Amino acid sequence: MTEAVPRYTAREAIDLVTSEFTELPGPASPVHVYPAEPAAPAAPAAPAREYGPDGPLSWQGYDASRARAAARTGEEESVVCGTATVGGTATVLISFEFGFLGGSLGERTGDRLEAACAYAREHRLPVVSLVATGGSRMQEGMRALVQLQRVARQSTLTREAGLPQIAVLRDPTTGGGWATLGAGADVVLALPGAQVGFAGSRVRPPDADPAAYTAEAQLGAGAVDAVVSPAELPGLLGLWLQLLSHPSAEPVPPPPALADTDLPATGWEAVGNARSPQRPRATAYLDAYLTRRAAISGDRCGGKDDGMLCGFGVLKDGKDGGRTVAYAAQTGTATRPAGYRTAARLIRLADRLRIPVLTLVDTPGAANDAEAERQGAGAAIAEVFGAVAAARTPLTTLLIGEGGSGGALALAAPDNTWATPDSYFSVIAPELAAAILKRPPEEVRATAHQLRIRPQDLVDLGVVRGIVEPAKSPS
Repeated sequence: MTEAVPRYTAREAIDLVTSEFTELPGPASPVHVYPAEPAAPAAPAAPAREYGPDGPLSWQGYDASRARAAARTGEEESVVCGTATVGGTATVLISFEFGFLGGSLGERTGDRLEAACAYAREHRLPVVSLVATGGSRMQEGMRALVQLQRVARQSTLTREAGLPQIAVLRDPTTGGGWATLGAGADVVLALPGAQVGFAGSRVRPPDADPAAYTAEAQLGAGAVDAVVSPAELPGLLGLWLQLLSHPSAEPVPPPPALADTDLPATGWEAVGNARSPQRPRATAYLDAYLTRRAAISGDRCGGKDDGMLCGFGVLKDGKDGGRTVAYAAQTGTATRPAGYRTAARLIRLADRLRIPVLTLVDTPGAANDAEAERQGAGAAIAEVFGAVAAARTPLTTLLIGEGGSGGALALAAPDNTWATPDSYFSVIAPELAAAILKRPPEEVRATAHQLRIRPQDLVDLGVVRGIVEPAKSPS
């Protein structure tokens, strides 16, 4: 499997995504301080000591290994850092050189990564990491492993600064590099067939399935957003950088209705309109409202739900045209726990980057089967409620079909939810309400009307702000 997957050098990986790269100067070699013996309070601090031969562990032959790696690759360390323009967006670019001691992280690697992230924050630039690493450098022992804490802190500081971080996983991406710069990025892309996993090929259990440690497997497990061919990578990476680099403080207007449907006369008619197979679904609304979309996929907890569409796009023509919008859209199915966690992830990311959010509500309710309970349905729904409640970026919601109980309400923006004429919102499905009230099946229709679930009822109750109309055709 591995032999068929290209292993790009650091410079080749850079060339895949940009022709405009300027390398940052390497940071000055820091003075490494070993713990001093305890001293009396008034005694002066012990002097710092530099590394002796063969690094902090005096690992025999380490200096020679570094010299051979430098001669073979032309690099001084396992990462190359610089500035670049990708798809028209200036960025800080980090590229790993796997040929340099397996792209491993040592203290000098940490120096470079820290300097690159600090430069990004100083100049307000996004960070793109082209990752190919086997993990931490054994010849530096724990001094190498603690670089993961250092890298994680830099990633956290960059996140807190409101700057996007995108990772591109090359072959292989394993160990601490995967668990920090890779899996910790806002958006994770991967090249086809790349080995991706915390365990490298030489430390896995002997009976481990190699197919589980691939980019494709990580995509299926919700840990990767997309597997992208090298030819498509520059365009998609450029699109992501553009989408995530344009904040906005104003809420987006709700999309117009796509069906010219009269308001229902009864509650049961509202249910029928919302459940009609001919009713426009989320994909139709996203296609009509947004252009140049890019999707995130997965909850980063081992799952994904195809019934929840999440990502970013650009508003089409109009006074708001050209603005970036984050979207989380239900597609009419019972939403799985992974779907709610993915939506929460989307809302938190948009909030951090100050990008307005549009949610499309359309579900008969949250999935309530035994497997959904085992996957933490309640906790997942709570995540979305919390993400919506905590969001400082403006949220807009459009109810486009069924609004089934708390599984629908979790995605609804307080005080900025709208409805289409072919939708309904209910505390519980009318059939279930009748069953709870011990009413016979023939009373389901009357129960639906009694619940006041029609769009016009929702306006009267103050649950939605208004009912959107179809877009007017240009005269």
